[in-house]
Amino acid sequence: MTRLLFLPFFTLVMLFWAGAPSQSVAQGPEPFRKVLTDAEHLQNDGPTEIQRLFVTPACPHAWTVRKVIMAGGKQDGVELVIVDNGTLQIVLCPTRGMGIIEVRKAGQRFGWLSPVSEIVHPKYVNLQDRGGLGWLSGFNEFMCRCGLENNGGPGPDTIITNTGEKAEMALTLHGKIANIPASKVEVEIERQAPWRIRVKGIVHERMFLGPKLELRTVLETEAGSGKFTIKDTVINHSAQPQEFEILYHANIGKPLLGAGAKILLPAAKVSPINARAAEGIANWGDFQGPTNGYVEQVYCIKPLPDALGKAHSVLHNAAGNLGVTLDWVATELPFVTLWKNTAAEADGYVTGIEPGTNFPRPRKKEREKGRVPSLAPGAMRSFTLDFGFLSTKAEVDERRNYLAPLLTLIPKVEAEPEQ
Repeated sequence: MTRLLFLPFFTLVMLFWAGAPSQSVAQGPEPFRKVLTDAEHLQNDGPTEIQRLFVTPACPHAWTVRKVIMAGGKQDGVELVIVDNGTLQIVLCPTRGMGIIEVRKAGQRFGWLSPVSEIVHPKYVNLQDRGGLGWLSGFNEFMCRCGLENNGGPGPDTIITNTGEKAEMALTLHGKIANIPASKVEVEIERQAPWRIRVKGIVHERMFLGPKLELRTVLETEAGSGKFTIKDTVINHSAQPQEFEILYHANIGKPLLGAGAKILLPAAKVSPINARAAEGIANWGDFQGPTNGYVEQVYCIKPLPDALGKAHSVLHNAAGNLGVTLDWVATELPFVTLWKNTAAEADGYVTGIEPGTNFPRPRKKEREKGRVPSLAPGAMRSFTLDFGFLSTKAEVDERRNYLAPLLTLIPKVEAEPEQ
């Protein structure tokens, strides 16, 4: 999928790219900024590279930010922004709603191997395919957003039409936002320690006589860090109240995922989403190896936050020397879904950790349970998630020890499916 993205390219290119500041300018206190895409002003830069040499020459970490454009197949024309902070390499995809394709650390890839091997351009995704499951024809990201109008399973829901009458509409799996290209993408880099690197994006999900929602997102990391943060804001630009849903679909496969892998997720309550998930409720936090014919199991979880209001999770391998952490503000995203799809590798061996405003069930059902939030005219809601990448046993042990006090509180585990 993206195995070749980190090979050297641009042999002489972009060392003197347009607008590159001189070293004297690089010493100023103002952050470096460069707009890569701006639909309003008809701007869309080609392949670009921003280097430490020109922006933060005093920084000890050899970071780069690159924009590349994919070619061939269904990924033709897809734009990627690759952030290398000197420790992490993060592949961001503005074309697919600012999702994250993969992350690498010390040569180790964090992500999964989907049967969808190319980074599919949204123009090749028909969300209505297979009864509303067409979203899956482009699904291969390490992290993608589900929303914004809806984020759950496909199914009917009732809307008010332009005539003021009630009508039924068919909602598709996980909504539209992951298949909407960003309208604006900007890189911002602080010129002084801790040398923060930010990629900002704006994605619009709106229509005449329909939702008028905007996603403003920032991916932020420090040079040399093994972590990054996502800061999102959803805005309702309508003069009317607007329902919305958002869910962060973080997906991990081999080599981290395997027989004996575990997720540590302090929880107040765990419920299976259906009868199939109920079969495995006793071992909801444990994983098996690739299993041919495995049918997914999904668990609806109410996280147990710490004293600061943060919800935490860590997925680590059986050896306890490789892991991914995901933390978020529990009041912002009060629910988390665990998706276990330990099928054969050829069919997509993966698990998903999915904090959200709700559970990913049809919107009609979630509304009945009071789990569909609404934004007043002009109002906004913000969400912050922290991702960390652990590549040694000491790092995994430190994380386990931090969560130990919360993990002593046994969650309420229900055998009956979430209603």
